[in-house]
Amino acid sequence: MDVDPRTLSGQAAYELLTALFVPRPIAWMSTLDTEGRANLAPFSFCGAVSTHPPIVMVSIGRRDGQPKDTAANLLATREGILHICHRPLAEAMVATSANPDAATDEFELAGLAKAPARKVAPMRVADAAIALEVQVERHLEIGAGPSDLFLLDVVHAHVRDDLLVDGAIDQAQLRAVGRLGARLYCDTSAPFEIQPT
Repeated sequence: MDVDPRTLSGQAAYELLTALFVPRPIAWMSTLDTEGRANLAPFSFCGAVSTHPPIVMVSIGRRDGQPKDTAANLLATREGILHICHRPLAEAMVATSANPDAATDEFELAGLAKAPARKVAPMRVADAAIALEVQVERHLEIGAGPSDLFLLDVVHAHVRDDLLVDGAIDQAQLRAVGRLGARLYCDTSAPFEIQPT
């Protein structure tokens, strides 16, 4: 099958890309608005960009042409926390993808406890295995939507102690959740190794 992506509707292009680029890590973003209200939402267009300094990226599509709460908060306050969701919190993570009004605290909506950060104002998910405190390095508007693309400088990292084995993250124990197409997800519970030749 040959596909010209320019001939697809926005929804059809989304469905194609999200089924092809798998698994996608999920940036579970905690932010605060200018009134100090908490927001927590997941985005699967994300990844690492640079290691020195550590820069990660998250792309947030708009809703009806307007920035979503997370994007608006990042633009206003310039900081947040990016969690790497692990399997025990997957259902809670999906629950925070609902679209309540800006006054709704998704931590409370999903029954999640909060913990303070070290270098940024937003709270983190207390039970998250990994949480990266970030500050906005750069913002770009991408595409016809447009989407809000953020380059985020990692200023502090929280990693659960038991995940570190010989200085590396035990991926099987982490069970990081990845997004597949449609409503499908996976985790890292069964990694395999390939030796270089």
